[in-house]
Amino acid sequence: MHRWTDPAQTPESLRPCVATFGNFDGVHRGHRAVLGRLVEEGARHGLPSVAVTFDPHPAALFHREKGLPLITPDTLRDELLADTGLDGLLVLEFTHEFADQTPEDYVVRTFVEALQAKVLVVGEDTRGFGKGYTGDVDLLRELGERHGFEVVVVNDVGDEGLHRWSSSAVREHLAAGRVGAAASILGRPHQVVGTVVHGAHRGRDLGYPTANLDQDALGLVPADGVYAGWLTRLDLPAEHADRTLPSAISVGTNPTFDGTARTVEAYVLDRTDLDLYDERVAIDFVEHIRPTLRFDSVEELLTAMAGDIEQCRQVLKTVVPS
Repeated sequence: MHRWTDPAQTPESLRPCVATFGNFDGVHRGHRAVLGRLVEEGARHGLPSVAVTFDPHPAALFHREKGLPLITPDTLRDELLADTGLDGLLVLEFTHEFADQTPEDYVVRTFVEALQAKVLVVGEDTRGFGKGYTGDVDLLRELGERHGFEVVVVNDVGDEGLHRWSSSAVREHLAAGRVGAAASILGRPHQVVGTVVHGAHRGRDLGYPTANLDQDALGLVPADGVYAGWLTRLDLPAEHADRTLPSAISVGTNPTFDGTARTVEAYVLDRTDLDLYDERVAIDFVEHIRPTLRFDSVEELLTAMAGDIEQCRQVLKTVVPS
């Protein structure tokens, strides 16, 4: 997938094209329904498929005080988009000047002039783009007739009897620690990616050495608690036996030891021989085990940890090595 940021530098090989646009935070199943249709339309027309997205997220510009947490910031989003089979990703800088464009100016400059889009694929909930948040599907259809591009509208999708799949629903689930519910919308376990750094080494002293992620790790960190999941060593080849390992994951401040910094740390089940420092790893959250608790003694903590690990084994269907 070719990624670029200046519409004027769109490669000739990527235009004309079929296109779509959106924030795509989380690249969840709803997004992938639109992106899958985009790729299908590209194949049907013999044209490359291109997605247009924004950096930063518009909420970061207009609602900075709310501090919208991104599910898949930066490269995480782009890598997930690449996995959908896109040919190109145009990342537009979202500024006040950009936001002041009328919906028509945005569509004409981006999709008619820069991309020469012949087909524009959008979800039926597409609305609120351009100055005054007035752009919607009806306007896209009108502009398509005027400027010679087809508009393909993909119906909203979601679980039967529930609301449509959305990024806001994923954020709500993660904020409550409901990583399983988040995964049902994402179509995969939620993931946080970072570099393993030195921590307080309490885990090693207790017999459960943990991989602590740096504070700049990418991905929305779910609610404090203990989770079952997987640690993937991204620097190892896919076929390596120790690439993806079952883990018990702790999120929180270590209240038993009066900690203050919120951390993400993973104990690889029944492994004390791993040296993961400075490695880039991905943590996949599979199931919530329990909330973070403060224990009155180290002995109580160790008893709880042993129970947590056994629950993680059951969730991940692993066995204790002989």
